[in-house]
Amino acid sequence: MKDTTQAREAVRRLKEQGADFVKVYSGLSRGTYFAVLDEARRLGLPVAGHIPPGVRLAEAADSGQRCVEHLDGLLRACSEREEELRTGELELLEAALRRDTSARVAQRRRALQALGGSSFSEERARQLIGRLVRNQTWQDPTLVIGRLYATLDDTTVLRDARLRYMPAFLRPFWDLEKDPRTRDRRSPEDLGHARRALQKHLELVGAMHRAGVPLLAGTDALSPYCFPGFSLHDELALLVQAGLSPLEALQCATLKPARFLGVEQRFGTIQEDKVADLVLLDASPLEDIRNTTRIAAVVLAGRFYDRAALDRMLAEVEAAAPGRSDDRGAYRSHPSGSSAVAPRRTSKCRALPLSEPDSPTRPMAAPGSTSWFTRTRISERWA
Repeated sequence: MKDTTQAREAVRRLKEQGADFVKVYSGLSRGTYFAVLDEARRLGLPVAGHIPPGVRLAEAADSGQRCVEHLDGLLRACSEREEELRTGELELLEAALRRDTSARVAQRRRALQALGGSSFSEERARQLIGRLVRNQTWQDPTLVIGRLYATLDDTTVLRDARLRYMPAFLRPFWDLEKDPRTRDRRSPEDLGHARRALQKHLELVGAMHRAGVPLLAGTDALSPYCFPGFSLHDELALLVQAGLSPLEALQCATLKPARFLGVEQRFGTIQEDKVADLVLLDASPLEDIRNTTRIAAVVLAGRFYDRAALDRMLAEVEAAAPGRSDDRGAYRSHPSGSSAVAPRRTSKCRALPLSEPDSPTRPMAAPGSTSWFTRTRISERWA
């Protein structure tokens, strides 16, 4: 968008098309960003997304951005030299738009990362967190992305068993040696910056949670080695690593997304008259968050899928994955076929308030529609 007029027109078009919210990206200028927020507020549309370098995170929170993705702008805002970092990141953004991947740009990025790390201020972080709490500015950390950049030297990711479920057309975009997002970030200096940033992000996520900043569990699925569905389990484990309890981490993928999207009356907890989509586990995730991967069965849209049925679905997806690189249609249909989906039923059970959204910022994906609890809890409470 070239100017504020185009920005406002774009928001109005989204409203006319029935959008649930507006997502902003880093490429917006300061003027167009605030025009989007103002027009969205006038039309009653929430705004979520990134924080452009020309905008301070504190300003975005004060101006009403409802949710921030990827902890964007957080470390910059906690720096005593925020203005220098903002100016530098604007230069990097302009270089990216020019497709400039020269060594000069890489060195400039490393210098800014070093400056951000050395100028971190605990007091600025404390003040910023207080501001996020007052504005109730949600954060969707997507820590799995930071972990990828911190482990680009770990070749085991290239042999991740979950790759067999990914469509062929994605694989060229996940080539770490060719993807411009990763190919120039594998030096010891880059990895050191990425690891320090991940550790600081983990600390800040824990501090924000303790202070009352609302968190969501998201993954930025389809970014390199970010697997739809699977990576949510990884994100939950990282939230626990950041200091949340397993129950609190689970609520970031269940109760809180339902609350964020305004659908708490139908989703987010296991209660009578709420949608009864459930994930049944073989072990309690409250004892070990990694137990969310021990899925015994799924109840979805009134139909029960046991482990054998789920394995058949995965096998079908795996069989389709090696297809032509342009064959995207194979992933549009439900693996079980539409005739297998029965009408939704409401639940008559009471259990722990745990469930999973497809993505906390994609309302059309029936967020908060799946609830976690273990077989033992079914026998105890589903009567």
